[in-house]
Amino acid sequence: MPELPEVEALAHHLREHMTGKFVERIDLAAISAIKTFDPPFTALQGLSVSGVGRHGKFLDIDVDGIHLVIHLARAGWLRWSDELPKAPPRPGRGPLALRLHLDDGSGFDLTEAGTKKGLAVYVVRDPHEVPGIARLGPDALGIDAASLKVLLATQSGRIKNTLVDQRVIAGIGNAYSDEILHAARLSPFKIANKLTDEELDVLASAIVQVESDAVARSVGQKAASLKAEKRTGLKVHARTGLPCPDCGDLIAEISLADKSYQYCPTCQTGGRKLNDRRMDRLLK
Repeated sequence: MPELPEVEALAHHLREHMTGKFVERIDLAAISAIKTFDPPFTALQGLSVSGVGRHGKFLDIDVDGIHLVIHLARAGWLRWSDELPKAPPRPGRGPLALRLHLDDGSGFDLTEAGTKKGLAVYVVRDPHEVPGIARLGPDALGIDAASLKVLLATQSGRIKNTLVDQRVIAGIGNAYSDEILHAARLSPFKIANKLTDEELDVLASAIVQVESDAVARSVGQKAASLKAEKRTGLKVHARTGLPCPDCGDLIAEISLADKSYQYCPTCQTGGRKLNDRRMDRLLK
């Protein structure tokens, strides 16, 4: 799933390549991807792109005051092209959901792999009309220890789950929450509102440092290389069974439903492995 660093990099890329250009047309290949009807997506045609921003994991393309807001969900992606095919795509064929053409022939495809569709596109006059944006907590890049203490004061769940709750902190997903907890040397099973002041200080610094470092690595990369860049920068996530780069212990994994997350027993849980079936109460 694209998270804050990848979405920030996509926003940077689109800002450089789209600003000042006109939307020639939009081809909708998957009707289910569009979540709004007023204004219609055809209202963007003939208008110029005035800016591109980000709200958490949402992309926001400002087209003369009408906003094309995109959430890539778990399996969505944006593929930029300097020269798009001119023929309209066939609806319902392949992973293509939407194609946006600019007046110079460039543009992008929104694609989504798999059968479980979550990619969402909104055309709104104000980004905060998008329910997911209206519910966002403060952005992860702006967190400090004092604000984190306030945010976590009412959170009685595990810190892993709290970090990925966009209503608490915007932008952190499954992969970078693993990296943040590893950097902070915290168990994913720690209870959010039970963290000490010292742990809050370390966690706040880890959030900003991990996300900022990932943004620095990602911005300037082409969209096609962002996924590979993300993988090369990860220390624990998706590295089950490999040695921790900090201590050499083997990275362990917990699988829950359709997600899994990773941690280092030595660095984070005092050498103990957490129960994979949630049957114990280790390190709460």
